[in-house]
Amino acid sequence: MRTLNVSISDKEYRLLGIKNDQLKFSDVVNLVNKQQFRKHLKKSVELAEECGLSTMTMDEITKEVNAVRNAKTRH
Repeated sequence: MRTLNVSISDKEYRLLGIKNDQLKFSDVVNLVNKQQFRKHLKKSVELAEECGLSTMTMDEITKEVNAVRNAKTRH
């Protein structure tokens, strides 16, 4: 096995929630993936709010989903 030393800022260290200075590569990948997921989720929520989608009811969402599914099966 090889060892890789990586330097990150204190801000990134806190942002990723790192608790240990010794991590497996797979742990680092998981931490980065989780952070990217949070970032994209936050952006999705912001866009939904901007477009007025965040106020949709579950019935409205269900109708939209069904309309898309029905459109796909017609083609």
